[in-house]
Amino acid sequence: MVEPGERGATRIADRVVAKIASQAAREALRGDAAEAVEAVDAVAVGDGGLTDVTVARPNAVAAVRGSVARVRVAVELGYPSDIGAHCGAVRRQVIERVSELTGMEVPEVAVTVERLHVPQWERPERKARRGRDRVR
Repeated sequence: MVEPGERGATRIADRVVAKIASQAAREALRGDAAEAVEAVDAVAVGDGGLTDVTVARPNAVAAVRGSVARVRVAVELGYPSDIGAHCGAVRRQVIERVSELTGMEVPEVAVTVERLHVPQWERPERKARRGRDRVR
């Protein structure tokens, strides 16, 4: 029998952790994180459950070293809003979901607010295009 330490290892790519973090940020911003855990298959459907098409999806980047993942998440928020509360919710949800799904330690989650928007100030043609003009 092969000893446990000699069997190999499972490696999770940075890109996979980034996708998990991005989905976790969406869950936190929607405010229904508990329901999202039960509806994991909704991630691949349509716009991921976002109801406001003017808000771009959160963008995440992760760096994985061994069993430690450091994550950066960029979000857009409505104005006015409690920026600190939203960023704290995103940070907590990303740490919880990445740890739960990958078993990794997440000592650092940097949340950047890229844009504050007021929906009634946006031009109609820009609203229709938002989220579709970026390639991922």
